[in-house]
Order: sequence, then C-alpha cells, then structure tokens
Amino acid sequence: MPTASLPPLETPVTELFGVGPERAAQLARLGLFTVNDLLLHRPNRHEDRRHLLKIRELEEGRSATTRGRIVAQGLKTFAKRTKSVFEFVLEDATGRLHCRWWNLPYMENYFAVGDEVMVYGKVKSLKPRTIDHPETEVIEGGEELLIHIDRIAPVYPLTEGLPQRFLRGLIWRTLARFEEAVSKPHPGLLLPDLPSRANAIHMLHFPQELPDVEIARHRLALDEFIDLQLAIQRRRRKLQAQASGLPCAGDNRLIKPFLKLLGFELTAAQTKVLRELRRDMGGAYPMRRLVQGDVGAGKTVVAACCALMAIESGYSVALMAPTEILAEQHYRNFKRWFGELGVPVELQTGSRKTRDERQVEPRQKPDATVQKPPAVSLTIGTHALIESGYSVERLGLVIIDEQHKFGVAQREKLVRKGRYPHLLVMTATPIPRTLGLTIYGDLDSSVIDQMPTGRGRVRTFVRSRVLLPKVHEFIRQKIAEGRQAYIVFPRVDEGDSQAGIKAVTQEFEQLQKEFAPSKVALLHGRLSAEEKERVMTAFRANEIQVLLATSVIEVGVDVPNATVMVIENADRFGLAQLHQLRGRIGRGAHESYCVLVAEAKSEESRHRLEVLAQSNDGFEIAEADMRLRGPGEFLGQNQSGMPSLRFGDLLRDRPLIERARELAGSLLDAEQARRG
Repeated sequence: MPTASLPPLETPVTELFGVGPERAAQLARLGLFTVNDLLLHRPNRHEDRRHLLKIRELEEGRSATTRGRIVAQGLKTFAKRTKSVFEFVLEDATGRLHCRWWNLPYMENYFAVGDEVMVYGKVKSLKPRTIDHPETEVIEGGEELLIHIDRIAPVYPLTEGLPQRFLRGLIWRTLARFEEAVSKPHPGLLLPDLPSRANAIHMLHFPQELPDVEIARHRLALDEFIDLQLAIQRRRRKLQAQASGLPCAGDNRLIKPFLKLLGFELTAAQTKVLRELRRDMGGAYPMRRLVQGDVGAGKTVVAACCALMAIESGYSVALMAPTEILAEQHYRNFKRWFGELGVPVELQTGSRKTRDERQVEPRQKPDATVQKPPAVSLTIGTHALIESGYSVERLGLVIIDEQHKFGVAQREKLVRKGRYPHLLVMTATPIPRTLGLTIYGDLDSSVIDQMPTGRGRVRTFVRSRVLLPKVHEFIRQKIAEGRQAYIVFPRVDEGDSQAGIKAVTQEFEQLQKEFAPSKVALLHGRLSAEEKERVMTAFRANEIQVLLATSVIEVGVDVPNATVMVIENADRFGLAQLHQLRGRIGRGAHESYCVLVAEAKSEESRHRLEVLAQSNDGFEIAEADMRLRGPGEFLGQNQSGMPSLRFGDLLRDRPLIERARELAGSLLDAEQARRG
C-alpha cells in the first residue's frame, strides 16, 4: 500500500507490485523513482500492432511489425572470437524471417526455440528475408497479453536488463491504479479544446488512435509552458512590487552634444529603441529590456545614449562584455566618445584596471552649503565586474553585451551590486521568438531592425579546400588594394586538433610565407591580454594585413578596413557563430567577402553552410540554427535558465507558448484579485 503521509503520485516505485531491488535500480537509471515519474515516462514511439504483416508480406527497405515462432537459433564467432553474429529464424504460416545481431553475443540469452516473438525493423533483404538488429518482444500468455498486441502499443526508452514488456505492463497497472489521483494543475483554468491532464496521460501511453498521442502531448506541453510562464511572470511582478524605478531618463545635456560629436545621424530604428529605453528608465519600475540587433546594426551607440541618460541623472553605469578584447574595444570607443563630455570611463578586467578622476558636472551649479554630489562614472569590464572586489556607488544602469555568452545567474550577480538598477541586455545573436518568450521571458524586447547607411555589401561563398590557392590569391589582391583579411581556425594548436581540423598556430609559419611581404599575426585566447591588445592595435593601424585567429574575434571586433574573412573548417562552427564571425567584415564602405572553406560531407553540414551563403538576415539564420542544433546547443554551454521540458518543444510549439503566456497572466490576475 502507498505510504500514508505521501500524496498518491509521490508513491515510490518500490511499493508497486513486481518492483524488487533489481527492477528499482533499473528504473532509477531511467530517472523513474515515483509513480509520477512513471506516468510521465514518455514513449519513444508507438507501434500499431492491430495490423501485423505476415512474414511473406514484408517488403525490402520498409519497416514493419510481424510475429512468429522461433524455429532455430545460434551464435557464430569468427576473427579469432573477436566478432560474432547471433541469429534466430522466425516462422509463421507464410514464411521465414532471419533476425541477426552483430557483435552482441549476449542476445542468445534472451530467446529460446519455441518462443513466440514480436519483431519490428527494416527489412534488409528478401533472399532470405532478413532484419538486422530488430526490436523484439517475447509474447507470453496470460491476462496482460492484450496490453502488448492487437493494439497501438507504446515503445519506451529502456536501460540494460529492463524488458520492454515489463515496463509497458508496469505502466498499464500503475495507470489503472493511480489515474484518478491525477488532478488539474490549475483548477481555475478551462481548456475545452484539450483533454484533462489525467486523460492526456492515458492517451500518451495507450491511445485509441495514433493522432491521440499528439493531442496528449499538446496538453502536457501546455501544462509545462504554463508553469514556466507563471515562474517568469511571478518573478517580474515580484520585482515590480518590491522596487521603484530609479529616475534615470536624463535631461539631454550630455546626449545632445554626444550625438553631434558622432558625425552621423541615428537610424530610425535606433531612435525608436532609444525612445523605448528612455520611457523605461523614467518609469515606475526598474527597466528589464533586451535589445536585439544584427551584427553592425548600431547597438553600441544605443547603449552609449542609454548610459548617458543614467549619468545625466546622477547615477553610475556598469557595462559587462564577455571577452577582454571586446571590453578593451568598448573602453577605447567610450573613452573617445565621452572624453569631450567630461564623463569618467574606467576599465575593469582580470588583467587591467584604470582610474578616471574626472567628474561629471551636476545639473545645476552646487550651492556652497549643499553637499557635493557623489562621483558617477561608466565602468566597462569583463566577469571581473561580478567579483567581490568591484563595487560602485549609485549604480543606476547595468548593460550586458552579448547576453548569450553569460548565464542568468551572472547577470543577476552584477545587478545586485546596486539597489534595483535598470538592466539593458544586448545581443547580436538574434533570439528566436520561442526563446524570447521563455529564456528571456522576463525581459521586454526591442529590435534594431535597420542597418546604418554607407555599409558595403557582404558576399558569402562556400569553397572546398582544393580551391584554397585561389582564395589566397584573392586575399593578396585585396591587400594590394589596401584592404586587410581575417583567416579563422577552429583550434589553437595541433594538440587540440582532430584529424583534418586545422589549428591556427600550426598554419602560422606556412601562411607567413604565403602572404610575404605582407605582415601576418596570430590572435587566440591563450595569449595574454597585453599581447592581444598589441596585435589588435597593430591590425587596426593596418600594420598587420592578415590576422590568423580563432573564434576569439567572434564578438565586437570592429576594423572597417578588413574586408575579407576566410573561415577554415567552417562546418565545425554553428550557424549563429559563423554569422557572428562574418559580422567582423562589412563594417566599412567597401564590399566585403566571406569564404567558408569546408569539406562538408553530411547533408546537414552542406545545408547549414548554404543557409549562410544565401542569407545575411540574422533572425532567419538564428531560426535555422535552432532547428538544426536544438535550443540547448543554440544557447551554448554558459547559458543557464534553460527550461527542462519533457513534452514541450521550443522548435515547434510557439503557439502553445504564446497561449501559455496569456493563460499564466490571467491566472496571476485572478490570484491577485482573490488577495484583494
């Protein structure tokens, strides 16, 4: 009987009939510890066993289910017993089927002559009829027979030693006993177009018809997305209940001269986003906003204006970048931009700290009797900003550049350096809409969807290695015209490299000779900060014509004179990363060229590179990248906050996510109304 103090669905599997210590250990390897875990153990697929084929009806190259009796079996070893094949012969009234398993000798322990066996797999040949490595199930008599045959049967993920038939029978019995204990997760919610949660769980395992499985998944996925949206929206509402927005809308006394100093006009898209930021920065609640813009769309200038709003209002600003190279570049740009405005700009990285003693003039001349206003500044840094050694007075705004390179926890750690400062996160890796509603669901979103004028076109080509001599000749031609080039490699040195994967240090000497007398230099993550800065300074000054690099240049590097990028082993990079790398060129007025060098052997690799060659639209590329690699890979290893979903699919469930967002809002509104 279930443990009295536990809710029924929390009953341990060890209390279920037929689950002894060995079976419990096998279930534990699948993460199945309670009745609820069992009921939510999603089948890999379903087999329609109502229409079994006779052995004679099996067709070559097609997958099918059949059944028969084993009339012979045996294990053959060869190559001095290092290889083997186990085979049994299945027979029904119409013919015989050979089932084989290569190098799995233990399979002979699972079958015996005379066993009635269900077989599913793709027919490899007809003379004789053969299936290699089929899925099988020994059919036994008794009252549970109809759970396994003559129905649509679930096929579950398994672990070694756990038979499909046992798990299917266990879930059938568990459903019969506990289905009524499955309650509505949100009692006030009416979903007339979907089955109840209890019914959905039943349909998930034992559907009447195959389309029922997707209907059940929809209901269970919606429950997951509602829970996720409730967590996101509760967090946002809690922030708004606890904190008032700092008055950081500014008064334009610094922004107006800054825009004049720029020497160019903002695009309409930049202006629109700035209006949204100013509204948030002067609003009742702390700003939480994500600004997306394709590479080169002008996010940094927008961030500068936003920083000036806070500084005009008497608050300091912290800007965190993912790499020292990008932090140093931001430091140079902001120092140049803000220098004539008298705004102190400081740098804080793991290897370098600066101190700027200048003071922003207050809005009005201070009276002698009034206390001097506190110093405010812009601090630019890397992860060093979230360390305990960094503190800042009157932190009014936190800016996170290239948000996808940081985890949610890191973002929050920097925000906690102040008292509910405004938060602006920026990314040049466009966020697919489904991720915008989930991972970044606690942020308002703005998009800079217009590129500045005067930018040269970027053309992209896919080339095989045999054409590298022509590619190098093209680089020499562009150098003769006064331009510069990047050549990017996936590895730093030979020790990191797999067969056929090029490493930047390994290629350096050869490419120095190839491009002589032009200057060639190296840039990768193992160089010291000083070495990286020295190389980048020389490259910006055109003292270096060809820069050999790893993906360390992926974000933020801005050299308008560099118009050629060659990416070696391009099929080793993700689409979003390739798009980011390509964004390092096309930043000036000259036409630019990105050459993807790869021997893309798989269909997926070829398709990925062709997507990039045919499109410069970052949002289109991001959607394609997520479809190809999945949302976890798309976000990268550093990104925490990824929801754990059994049934929801971030690739195809956008309508469900949007519905869940509305339903969660209405549930929270009702909850708030009940509290008065």
